[in-house]
Amino acid sequence: MELALTPLDFARRARRLYRDREAVVDRGLRLTYEEFFDRCDRWSSVLAGMGVAPGDRVAYIAPNTHAQLESFYAVPQLGAVLVPVNFRLAADDFVYIVNHSGAKVLCVHADQIDTVDGVRDRMPGVERFVALEGARPGWEDYEALLAGAARDFPRPEIDENQLLTINYTSGTTARPKGVMITHRNAYMNTVGVLTHLRIEVGERYLWTLPMFHANGWTYTWTVTAAGATHVCLPAMDPATVYELVRSEGVTWMCAAPTVLIMLSNTPKDVRGDVPPGVNVVTAGASPAADTIERLEDGLGWTVTQVYGLTETAPFITVCEPRPEHAALGTRERAAVKARQGVELITSGELRVVDGSGAEVPWDGTTVGEITVRGNVVMRGYYNDPEATEQVMRDGWFHTGDAAVTHPDGYVEIQDRIKDVIISGGENISSVEVEGVLLRHPAVLEAAVVGVPHERWGETPRASVVLRDGAAATEQDLIAFARENMAHFKAPTQVEFVAQLPKTATGKIQKYVLRGGASAVSRQ
Repeated sequence: MELALTPLDFARRARRLYRDREAVVDRGLRLTYEEFFDRCDRWSSVLAGMGVAPGDRVAYIAPNTHAQLESFYAVPQLGAVLVPVNFRLAADDFVYIVNHSGAKVLCVHADQIDTVDGVRDRMPGVERFVALEGARPGWEDYEALLAGAARDFPRPEIDENQLLTINYTSGTTARPKGVMITHRNAYMNTVGVLTHLRIEVGERYLWTLPMFHANGWTYTWTVTAAGATHVCLPAMDPATVYELVRSEGVTWMCAAPTVLIMLSNTPKDVRGDVPPGVNVVTAGASPAADTIERLEDGLGWTVTQVYGLTETAPFITVCEPRPEHAALGTRERAAVKARQGVELITSGELRVVDGSGAEVPWDGTTVGEITVRGNVVMRGYYNDPEATEQVMRDGWFHTGDAAVTHPDGYVEIQDRIKDVIISGGENISSVEVEGVLLRHPAVLEAAVVGVPHERWGETPRASVVLRDGAAATEQDLIAFARENMAHFKAPTQVEFVAQLPKTATGKIQKYVLRGGASAVSRQ
């Protein structure tokens, strides 16, 4: 008899093999796998008693806590659909996502209770409001409900193609879109992660990445499948990260490049003595080679880049190490590590194509769009067939990412297609310019956009955040860029800012930077 490909099977196996191993650490709470899954079962029983049936949606607004982690098992094993909401969003976004998804139950962390209380009357479809931490007037108490719950509940047969989660995109330029991820999507991504990024039994994973973000890149299930330990981190703080690395023996974490920048630039007196040997998985944007160098050479950690989107469950590629990379110099090896890499063995097929749909040559210079098809591509956008049609064409998912393919088959993103700067007929990758600027010792963060130019059509403008105590002028950075890349690619303007505009998941909002642009002349 065939079994459905579902991440719930990882829970079955972990409970059978690792029942006495430590599963979860959340501040003062420590749970074995048996204790953790006992809680999941009891919460499934509570939800079933609330009338949650297969296909119903249950939404969560919470940071990285044990209760949020429990949702990734308790909700889907009922055949229901989990909707993990970005807790950093505004009240209006909560209203839109909860209503659009049709959530029947809403579970909220204490930090977001007041915000949700102010808009509860605008969520008419929600039948039950649950407070995940502590009793609150007008809210049902998660722990009290769990304490009195039975362990039995109806376990429906799972179809691997049914919905597991609806994950809403950041919505930087329009309303968030609900990405429909199936049990099969998540299962295949998890197996791919375990194949290429070999977390082992007994290792310890620190939750520096939000669990709501593409299901924590499926590490909500991957860590369990490996029999490793989830170390929860409700709020990102570099000093706390380093302390937990020491005290909990952390061996793995995932982080967006913005978090890597924070960690790599934490002063030594704050981070203290840092154990080597931590494996860091990064995605979301290309980390600068300089950042990778700081973590690998400075701390003795290993950084691996992966690439994907919420729509691809999420990983499509991994920058897998090869023996020949070990012979490269530090900077050359870091430059290779900053590439997006090659297909995961389970993800499906990836091609970089030109405007006619033909694959571009593997020459490292010809730019095309990344398209994918296969096991991890979403079912579509929830209740949005038009948006689904726009990205699903000719049997391929079109990512909107502009990239080149190197002769060894490694893909390297040059930009979002909409962010490529065309200056005097030449294409300029904003990512490349940013990478050069980040090598300047005074630069902490940089974002480059195209702005109108009366002669060249567009020209690069850089927005730069300087390191604390560092100094640099506009001409310093322009000169540095011209020394390290083709002159026509160098920015003609540099503005210094206290911080860059970002989405709630840490992605730089380049449309905000472009929004205030006015025509400029070359200096």
